[in-house]
Amino acid sequence: MAAPTPAGPTDRRELQTLLRLSDLLTPMALRVAATLRLVDHIHAGTTSTTGLATATGTDHDALRRLTRHLVIHGVLTETAPGRLATTPIGDLLAAGHPARQRDWLDLNGAVSRADLAFVHLLDAVRTGRPAYATMHGRPFWDDLAADPALAASFDALMACDDGVVFDAPLAAYDWTGVQHVIDAGGGTGGLLAALTRAAPHVHGTLLELPGPAATARARLAGHEHRDRIDVLDHDFFTPFPATADAVTLSFVLLNWHDDDARRILAHCRAALRPGGRILLYERADVPNTGSDPVFSLLDLRMLVFMGGRVRTREEWAALAASAGLTIERAAVLQSPSVPFDFSFLVLAPHPTGRTT
Repeated sequence: MAAPTPAGPTDRRELQTLLRLSDLLTPMALRVAATLRLVDHIHAGTTSTTGLATATGTDHDALRRLTRHLVIHGVLTETAPGRLATTPIGDLLAAGHPARQRDWLDLNGAVSRADLAFVHLLDAVRTGRPAYATMHGRPFWDDLAADPALAASFDALMACDDGVVFDAPLAAYDWTGVQHVIDAGGGTGGLLAALTRAAPHVHGTLLELPGPAATARARLAGHEHRDRIDVLDHDFFTPFPATADAVTLSFVLLNWHDDDARRILAHCRAALRPGGRILLYERADVPNTGSDPVFSLLDLRMLVFMGGRVRTREEWAALAASAGLTIERAAVLQSPSVPFDFSFLVLAPHPTGRTT
């Protein structure tokens, strides 16, 4: 096969664009800034690179070179030689900011630590298998189970948007005829806390592994409707210990390969009472495009972290059919403070019970 003919003189702008796209440095510079809490130090009044180096325990020259890169990319601004201030973009890295970006990017936290596995993306693309264990020695969920601090950082990130994430999906479904809801893999209980508040007649059961279940019990201890929420230690890869009018899976199936997701759905289906439904809340676009940049980002994260995937509408339909289910309803939901759309899907058992 002949080599392609050179395209002609290099376009400087195209080359600069390619350099930016291939840059591994800037994403790591942001994570280092977040881990060192540079923005918090600047907000507290330490604005000189010398003072910041002392406050963060870093080498002054190296930190000066890092902050210069952050200035070039609009994260910081230099108000005078050696004096720094934050920009609106940089302010997103402040502790306590509602967007929680400092926590997402902190290299001591679960998600940013997992991002380091992207250096093994080639292996993941070649094999279709996650690369997290290649980087860190054990699979993602095993790593969290073995490190309480890492698990706590993950739980905190997953719970950080509870106040707004569940409002839209709860409003999108008629809970009138629902008495009991099972939330499978429900993390720290945010969905059931919101549901029992919004629907006073509903009783909820949270199924989680022992570690997250213990966290959920502690978190829900003071909840106003705690008497209507049960938390059970349970692995959703085994038959459920109860039945329900609805089974919810909130941001669960994106973590799993199709074969594992099918097994989870089978147990959900078996736990449904007559007329029951499975309700899926996922971070995805429902139309069969997969063209949204956040969709792509999450999809590759799921591949590299856990071997999962973010699915298009067509992929959801195929997965549901293979588990003896049909998509009864699908919608895109938005929250004003969250930078991505949600998918809300209602799955009903296929009337013939068939699977593909």
